[in-house]
Amino acid sequence: MNKGLIGIVVGGGPAPGINGVISSAAIEAINHGKKVVGIVGGFKPLLEGDTKSVLPLTIDLVSRLHTTGGSILRTSRDAPNYVKKNFKTLMATLKKIGITDLITIGGEGTLFMAKWIEQEARGAINVVHTPKTIDNDIPLPGGFSTFGYQTARHVGVEIVKNIMEDSRTMGRWYFITTMGRYTGHLALGIGKAAGATITLIPEEFMEKRLSFKKAADILTGSIIKRLSMGRDHGVAIIAEGIAEKFDIDELGRYEDLETNEKGGIRLSDILLGRVLKNFVIETLRSFGINVTIVDKNIGYELRAAEPIPFDIEYTRNLGYGAIHFLLRGGTGAVIAFYEGNIRPIPFVELFDYNTGKAKVRYVDMTSKSYEVARNYMIRLEKEDFEPERLKEIARVTNLSPKAFKERFYYLFESKE
Repeated sequence: MNKGLIGIVVGGGPAPGINGVISSAAIEAINHGKKVVGIVGGFKPLLEGDTKSVLPLTIDLVSRLHTTGGSILRTSRDAPNYVKKNFKTLMATLKKIGITDLITIGGEGTLFMAKWIEQEARGAINVVHTPKTIDNDIPLPGGFSTFGYQTARHVGVEIVKNIMEDSRTMGRWYFITTMGRYTGHLALGIGKAAGATITLIPEEFMEKRLSFKKAADILTGSIIKRLSMGRDHGVAIIAEGIAEKFDIDELGRYEDLETNEKGGIRLSDILLGRVLKNFVIETLRSFGINVTIVDKNIGYELRAAEPIPFDIEYTRNLGYGAIHFLLRGGTGAVIAFYEGNIRPIPFVELFDYNTGKAKVRYVDMTSKSYEVARNYMIRLEKEDFEPERLKEIARVTNLSPKAFKERFYYLFESKE
């Protein structure tokens, strides 16, 4: 370890367990005679040359943080162009503060920043990263989750369970959109554990451009099938990343699209459930079916929740591991916990050589885990188009079996 301060900085959105990493890292470092500071406000003050946003961390300050949600150091998101323009300022600010060892806490964006800082420091600053994101999309070994995901899923399941009971009591449907910019891990985890009627995730759509009609028809088919079973209620979980599959020009005709700090579409602000709801209601009405559908987003409710024991223990391992990695003079790695051990993973293993971008872990559609989730959903299947079953389902829509098949069987035809 270099002689100097150990700095801790948090980037990206909140995730349950951030304070656990801060707490365990600070305590272990102090117990080894090191001084630790936190950068309050994420990377933003560093990019602005602000050396005053530094919080000395003491054992008294952090000893009970591990059970709390949010981030004592706060966090920030910064537009890529702004980061690029001010990166030299960031490096100079770290030097002025006296940081020689840096722990970054964040998702794929913060991982990229950690790698960049480590490269530019040329040995002057050792860098280690701890992976957090409720999206669970960083490819950690052994399929182990990123910290924060398990708590977010747990809280999400409790919310969905209540909504499912409301759905049954009121005889209505809910379309619930969850966070997950590129992947469906969180949506699927919540839907599977809560026993939602159907879960839609981006990984199941192979086409480059997904039409609203197809996504809406899958949901419509689920409602129709439930009605044929004598059930007038249900809950659909929809991963927000599906919006990435839509034609943006088409989507823009239905929603005002805002961008986030990185310049990308702010998916959490797109009322995806409402857009799909409108399509579904219109389709159902054309069949003479009136169903109440309520759209709801959940995501912000999950990010700053108090961590469940899994993430409390997990983040204590990560903070401890980060400090011991730095004590050995290590740099340029992500700390992971799997198979009962704390292990560093070199940055290079988590980046795509050709694109230079962080790798993304998608839901494995061929896995038994997805197979189980899929088989417990209520949605149209190929078997539903067999004569006897087709007749029962088509009756709900006032369409002939032939007309119903012509309308919905395209969902099972070969993908683009």
